[in-house]
Amino acid sequence: MKLRFLAIIAALALPFPALASGVIDNVNGIAIDANGKLVRFGALMIDDDGKVEKLISGRYQEPEYQRPKKPKKGQPWPEPPKGLAFKLDAGGKVMIPGLIDAHGHVMGFGLSLVTLDLSDTNSLADAQAKIRAYAQENTGRKWIIGTGWNQEKWGLGRFPTATELDASVGDIPVWLERVDGHAGWANSAAIRAAGITAASKAPAGGRIEMAAGKPAGVFVDKAMELVQKVVPPPAPKDRDIALEKAQRALLATGVTGIADMGTSIEDWQAFRRSADRGALRVRIMAYAAGLTNMTLIAGPEPTPWLYDDHLRLGGVKLLLDGALGSRGAWLKADYADAPGQRGLPMIPDTPLRNIMSRAAMDNFQIAVHAIGDAANSEILDAIQELSETYKGDRRWRIEHAQIIDPADLPRFGQYGIVASMQPVHEASDWRMATARMGEARLGGAYAWKAMLDNRVPLAFGSDVPVESPNPFAGIAVAMSRQDAKGEPAGGWTPQQRVSFDAALDGFTRQAAYAGFADKRFGSLVPGQRADFLLIDRDISIAPAADIRTTQVLETWIGGKRVYVKGQ
Repeated sequence: MKLRFLAIIAALALPFPALASGVIDNVNGIAIDANGKLVRFGALMIDDDGKVEKLISGRYQEPEYQRPKKPKKGQPWPEPPKGLAFKLDAGGKVMIPGLIDAHGHVMGFGLSLVTLDLSDTNSLADAQAKIRAYAQENTGRKWIIGTGWNQEKWGLGRFPTATELDASVGDIPVWLERVDGHAGWANSAAIRAAGITAASKAPAGGRIEMAAGKPAGVFVDKAMELVQKVVPPPAPKDRDIALEKAQRALLATGVTGIADMGTSIEDWQAFRRSADRGALRVRIMAYAAGLTNMTLIAGPEPTPWLYDDHLRLGGVKLLLDGALGSRGAWLKADYADAPGQRGLPMIPDTPLRNIMSRAAMDNFQIAVHAIGDAANSEILDAIQELSETYKGDRRWRIEHAQIIDPADLPRFGQYGIVASMQPVHEASDWRMATARMGEARLGGAYAWKAMLDNRVPLAFGSDVPVESPNPFAGIAVAMSRQDAKGEPAGGWTPQQRVSFDAALDGFTRQAAYAGFADKRFGSLVPGQRADFLLIDRDISIAPAADIRTTQVLETWIGGKRVYVKGQ
């Protein structure tokens, strides 16, 4: 009589090592293969190490136990076949790979969940009321700190002022960062605490908004440092709480891995504390905030992968310009809505190349924030020059790459450059970008399809907390070029839309490739970590608008279930 081996073990009560292998059966599986092609499967087998063993095209068929043949004299009996530690019938639910955010700010996101968040305000009056209520609910604080304001969303047509912030809170300092992190709004008490006066000068790469010869209350890009130097930093325990909240939110939206752009030594220590406690579930590909943090964290070379591929510092993040919303993006010509302004170049050309060389000589990957067309041309020039010295697989990264001179688009296909772009920015920015630039200068704006046509690795992310971390919104925008309201009809510059396959690839395989993680996770191929989601719909056939509202039912990382909707 044929019996399964696990049944024999149970009947005889023989000692047997704990098993971790298992199968998720009866799924509507959707994945991207090693060549970027869409594949379908009906079951996923996981090995003892929490890695993908194989995809099965149909249902899983459990092998029948075969009694081993008697060995030759003097030889040991063969090892019995291992059984499965678990078998889950998914009931036909849709399974997709875990989604990877190629550009986010983990600690910034977490801190936005524990401080004042103005991202849901729709007017200056809304913001003032929320600030006032927050101050009344949090008496005793020495500072009020927050994020998320957006004068464009408010329809203000200008930056808010210190006086307008004083109307909400005037007795203690208030410092609120703009939604993109490239400007800060201070009240008069904060300006006094920082010692800023009419005679204060903005550092290179920054701008102090002025009114009647005095600081008006908003500080752009590097000028933010004038106030930030006196803002109390988060305590380690606050960082730990923020990190846990960020992880829970990421897992609930299906994000199993994220590139953390701008990791400080304090952030890194929080990641390590979480991992030491066994609480780090999301995989973090860290990029240090500048050379100082790079050497403090990693020393002479990138760190190895730590904690079963959950954490690595592999590169450095540099800021070359600001953002469109605060008119800090570095442009080749004046802003259409601000004659005389061309943005804020952060690093002169020679120091930029020196910093990049310093990192490249120790084999750190280099990721450079460039939004305006002038900034993108400058970093392309720098990569072209440095590629003559630093050979091999460098995967130079350009973060955002939002406004490109069409003549520069083919250059992205050279030197192994990765275009790290965030689809949701296009949906948020299309009206503002048109106002800032004018239609005639937007031929290379948010040009995802052009990147693919030029054979550029295209990694997608969210820039959380600037945008929601929800990757399904990103997939929807990549396919439609429309915002959540379905505007504009037909999509903004629809020729830059990409297919579903390319969108999913950008949030999985290519996002992992961008972080040198493509041999470890990002694809459901044998040998890679079994990171996957069970979701409530087949997004491969759903309209883009329906993809946006996809619900994650379960999130699995390394073959372990780490999130269940409703629990």
